[in-house]
Amino acid sequence: MDGDFRSEFVRQPGALKQFPALVLNADYRPLSYYPLSLWPWQEAVKAAWLDRVDIVAEYDHVVRSPSIEIRVPSVVVLKDYIKPMKRVAFTRFNLFLRDEFCCQYCGAKGDLTFDHVVPRAAGGVTSWENVVAACSSCNLRKGSKSLRQARMSLQKPPRMPGAEELRNLGRKFPPGHLHESWLDFLYWDAELDA
Repeated sequence: MDGDFRSEFVRQPGALKQFPALVLNADYRPLSYYPLSLWPWQEAVKAAWLDRVDIVAEYDHVVRSPSIEIRVPSVVVLKDYIKPMKRVAFTRFNLFLRDEFCCQYCGAKGDLTFDHVVPRAAGGVTSWENVVAACSSCNLRKGSKSLRQARMSLQKPPRMPGAEELRNLGRKFPPGHLHESWLDFLYWDAELDA
């Protein structure tokens, strides 16, 4: 019986999903927008207890130990500034984010893979400047042909994005749930409508 409870708790840690904490850098900007920098509430409470973060907003929910009661943090700010990376890692996720999760040939969303603009068979390299997001049908249609041979064109030329550019692109893809206490911190530096 005790083992069943324990395995059920591990399989469905509901509290982790219910009360995530938005993590802000010391300059009050999220560490990342996509994926949004979130910690499980346990990590936020631990960081606050170790005096690594300041709590700036809380949920109405409380957690208790035998000797203390604490409101669950919804927004925490790091006490030490973490310098953002200037160089962007060449990963599948960052490539899709650069291309805004759209096929660079037809504009379709979903069912994405990546394609070498200059095929590897023709000496093309795997780099920011030669790889684009592509839907499966466009990727199959192009195959190992050049753009001219396949009679296809790119929506925009591939290039290496800057770290700030990717952070800004990430803002276009908010997570499914945004707690009201996060909104001021996520978009405080966005351009205001006149």
